[in-house]
Amino acid sequence: MTLAKEPSEHRSNSAAFGGGALIGALGGLIGLGGAEFRLPLLIGVFNFAALEAVILNKAMSLVVVATALPFRAATVSFGTIAADWPIIVNLLAGSLLGAWLGAGWATRLKSESLYRVIAILLVAIAVILMVGHNARAGEHLLVGTAQAVAGVVAGLIIGVVASLLGVAGGELLIPTMILLFGADIKLAGSLSLVVSLPTMLVGFTRYSRDQSFSVLGRNRMFLLIMAAGSIVGTFIGGRLLGLVPNELLLPALAAILLLSAVKIWNHR
Repeated sequence: MTLAKEPSEHRSNSAAFGGGALIGALGGLIGLGGAEFRLPLLIGVFNFAALEAVILNKAMSLVVVATALPFRAATVSFGTIAADWPIIVNLLAGSLLGAWLGAGWATRLKSESLYRVIAILLVAIAVILMVGHNARAGEHLLVGTAQAVAGVVAGLIIGVVASLLGVAGGELLIPTMILLFGADIKLAGSLSLVVSLPTMLVGFTRYSRDQSFSVLGRNRMFLLIMAAGSIVGTFIGGRLLGLVPNELLLPALAAILLLSAVKIWNHR
């Protein structure tokens, strides 16, 4: 697999921080880490190869998720999260395996094929953003054994997608927790972070076995600065929450993902 060029003027510190902050703010507005929007930026603007962009994105997603959980503790306490441990265990039963499998598949795909897979998944996430965020808590689709089996299957799929894109998976986990388990959207957001963290660590461990993992060492400063910008942006986006109506925000963000998908599909 062709490796990306070494850092250049196109990957300046200010651009890395500014890009990370902008993407983090977009994610914070809808309760995500912004990785869905950061990935097209890494590929289209900073010119990283597909697999390297996914690995960088996952590293930054880990930082954002790890810091987002305590940020939300004032609204959703750790005790409240712990009380719903069966949901966490149910989804992790599938997502951990999915993360390992997804990362393995990504390292074996040719760059052109991985670009196509990423583009298709971005389109799918755009659709989920439009549909999934209208889900209402308290409405269980399934109960009992059927619910548990569906949770494992959903976790498996989410783990695969999260590894292939280097995202936390909140855009998939939150609607799943609301629809399948009837969780409140705020609680679902925190529960998704708890599920995302070990899921991403498993995928990250699998990626560490590939030579492209060296992108983290070669771009250490870029990584740290963009991660810092992402955290600042996520914090700002959370403070702006409520100022921008979902009726305008979600279609705009979905449109950004669709345009990014087209650009990545045609990327060379």
